[in-house]
Amino acid sequence: MDGLNPSQREAVHTLSGPLLVLAGAGTGKTRVVTYRIAELIRTGTPAERILAVTFTNKAAAEMQERAAVLLKRPKSAPRPEISTFHSLCVRILRRHITRLGYPEKFAIYDRGDQEGLARSALRQIRVPGEVLRPGDLLWMISSWKSAGVRPEQAANEACTDKEHLAAHAYRKYQQDLKLAGAVDFDDLLLLTEEIYRRFPAVRREDARRYDHLLVDEYQDTNGTQYEIVKALAMGHRNLCVVGDDDQAIYGWRGAEVTHILSFHRDWPKAKIVRLEENYRSTAAIIDFSNRLIRFNSQRHDKRLLAARHGGERPRILQFEDEEVEATEVVKDLQRELTRPGVEPRDVAILFRTNEQPRAFEMELRRADIPYVLLGGMSFYDRKEVRDILAYLKLLANRDDEVSLLRVVNTPPRGVGKSTVSALMDYAVAQGETLWKTLTAIETNGAVPGGAVKALVQFRELIERLDETANSEPLPKLAEELLASIHYRDELKRLYPQEQDEVARWASIEELVNAMANYQRRKKKKATLQGFLADMVLAAQDDADDKESQLARNAVALMTLHAAKGLEFPICYMVGMEEGILPHKRSLESNDAAVDEERRLCYVGVTRAQDRLTLSMALTRMKWGKKRETQPSRFLFEMTGKSQHAADDVPPPKGKSRSGRRKQRS
Repeated sequence: MDGLNPSQREAVHTLSGPLLVLAGAGTGKTRVVTYRIAELIRTGTPAERILAVTFTNKAAAEMQERAAVLLKRPKSAPRPEISTFHSLCVRILRRHITRLGYPEKFAIYDRGDQEGLARSALRQIRVPGEVLRPGDLLWMISSWKSAGVRPEQAANEACTDKEHLAAHAYRKYQQDLKLAGAVDFDDLLLLTEEIYRRFPAVRREDARRYDHLLVDEYQDTNGTQYEIVKALAMGHRNLCVVGDDDQAIYGWRGAEVTHILSFHRDWPKAKIVRLEENYRSTAAIIDFSNRLIRFNSQRHDKRLLAARHGGERPRILQFEDEEVEATEVVKDLQRELTRPGVEPRDVAILFRTNEQPRAFEMELRRADIPYVLLGGMSFYDRKEVRDILAYLKLLANRDDEVSLLRVVNTPPRGVGKSTVSALMDYAVAQGETLWKTLTAIETNGAVPGGAVKALVQFRELIERLDETANSEPLPKLAEELLASIHYRDELKRLYPQEQDEVARWASIEELVNAMANYQRRKKKKATLQGFLADMVLAAQDDADDKESQLARNAVALMTLHAAKGLEFPICYMVGMEEGILPHKRSLESNDAAVDEERRLCYVGVTRAQDRLTLSMALTRMKWGKKRETQPSRFLFEMTGKSQHAADDVPPPKGKSRSGRRKQRS
């Protein structure tokens, strides 16, 4: 226990009754949880009567390993039960699921199984794919299940026509799932909660299996997980939850920060221990984080105390636009890499939205700096971006058959799989390219008559766009392409949830911005082929998991959500602008949504150990045109200055403040 500070020691030695451990960023949360498990065992609690629950298998395995090292017990000795919520629920359901009419040896369906079931449910209620896709139905079902909404309740929750169709399909989906003797991932939680609610004797029986319950990352629990925890701990009340309301950033997937905020009301006489000593970041960085998070009113009263005194004050940099931001940040990063002992793996670039890293990827490639992209696929690997790039590649090279096959029925234009198959068979038999077969499609008899008209229209579309490519700037070509194929309408069809459709349309906008920036750089030398050559290196798909990616000696590019739980000596938080962070959706929503964005910013700031740089662009490209931006309110909050003061945020590199005001005027 010598390595524990007084607060950590208090949490470890509080061994009975409800306990809330408020563990701020970098305060040694995992150490406290594992020491507490070891102390319970050391003071006489049988290991097998301790249940610890967390959110990832990695965290569960780490806890188990650390506890074993502390106790120095033989491997054959009983061990505490440490697992994820879902693993715990599988074990519970294996014992009790027959009470709900499921077989004891139920199957757990994976995503592929679910999609087949969803497709069947939609077919049974005669809903065509263009109205509601299986993937979108599964998204809605998962959202309902996460909120504890059963099939019979979904119709009352539905607002739009699509949601009413989905509610009907949800009933069929769940009926078929049960008939198959199977559950999906969300059912593991939902059915466990149902058993405990409907069968109190079962709940009491399971609760008697344990004398102590510990829950990690309590701020991330959803309503169903909350009810399961309460069911298992209500009898003995020996419940220890660990978490940080200031790092509650998963409200969009059902987590409820109110669970950790109201713990003392849910569990009267609960003890609260605050872990506030931060061992990760310098005092200068901690000062920024403390000032920022104080602006959230719905939070536990606490502040981080820096164990590392001093440090460099975080920098706030402004640049002319997002391209200059990427260029200058990477140049600054290069200078950091010249410092003794600094490696690429020591650096992270953190961003709010998935379309932001495009410019940084390009600059890192130009600088020959290794990097990995976490928290989402590469910008250029997204379906919508690859669709539009495939059109552009076909315009640049008619013999690019991979691109032709991708777009010949994207968006759908009546060219089905059998038509494509016939087209390919004919081309192979004649020893010619698919495009050459298309040029004579009216007369060569390659495909059935009904499909000829659609193929002719497709060919004429490509030929018309080719004329634009040869006579107009690249952004104009992009505009005509998107309008001609009605791609925005296609995204609305494919992604009925507005936030999904808007996010994917933002990726298309970013691609158009890339074309405009290329045109600006190359001027009269700009060509479609040249743009595609610049882009082709971005089509890499690194399938390694997060841990193996971070093991590489490379700069980490990641979303702020993906950065939670990680730390880096040097961090750049980019795009610190209103509408990006806080995100536009939160500004159009309510104060609670902005509070979650502030917590997300707080998570980003507290990832930095030694040096933190916050940057923004004065203008950002919107559909090929520069639009002025506003600095993020969080910049003003962190610096403790008024959001309306003209000189709070430094001017861009090489610009005076008066020059900026003139530009804005």
